[in-house]
Amino acid sequence: MANSIANCVKVIINRSPFIIEMLMQDVISYSNLARFIQSKVEASYGEPVKLSAIVMAVRRYADDLRQEGKNTTHEKINYEISMKTNIFDVNFVRDDNFVKCISDLYEKVEPGKGDFLNISIGSHEISLAVSDKFRTAVEELVKNEEILHKKENMVALTINFTGDFLKTPGILYMATRKLAWENINLTEIVSTMNELTFVIEREDSLKAFDVLQSFFDEEI
Repeated sequence: MANSIANCVKVIINRSPFIIEMLMQDVISYSNLARFIQSKVEASYGEPVKLSAIVMAVRRYADDLRQEGKNTTHEKINYEISMKTNIFDVNFVRDDNFVKCISDLYEKVEPGKGDFLNISIGSHEISLAVSDKFRTAVEELVKNEEILHKKENMVALTINFTGDFLKTPGILYMATRKLAWENINLTEIVSTMNELTFVIEREDSLKAFDVLQSFFDEEI
């Protein structure tokens, strides 16, 4: 067989960050997980596979994951989390004529006085998150655009890093995984060299703050 049973199990488990998390925390039954993925393992392996063989492969991979976690060391990351409320978020189809008008908005926003503005320009869409007091100006700018969605009363959680942030792999993945584990939906993710911002629903903001703070304090 081109694939071993162990490799089939590993590939299938790796498709689900939540299962990986539960295995690392030792809060999932190996036999129940084996039954759940048995049909997928057999499809990948190419013939029937005994449940006991899958259980053994799951147990060994769980041990490897926990050992890998123990062996992973990080330099101390210093950080500060700030929260800005009353964020207006709008996403629309990219129009190069709009890109030329962005400077008008930048002239109005004053980050030094606590204003928030983030504009992400993709190949096909533009995402704009801004302090709600500029909502009227933004809606005037986008009135002729093809709007994909609008959300008001959002919150922006920004993590400012110092130290060896760039030398610590997987920070974005681990942080978003923690938020997902707590069922916190992310409307926008903005990343620069030393800043990471999540735009989320107001109702999730305090929970997200606690999750991120405990993550950076206790696990990194």
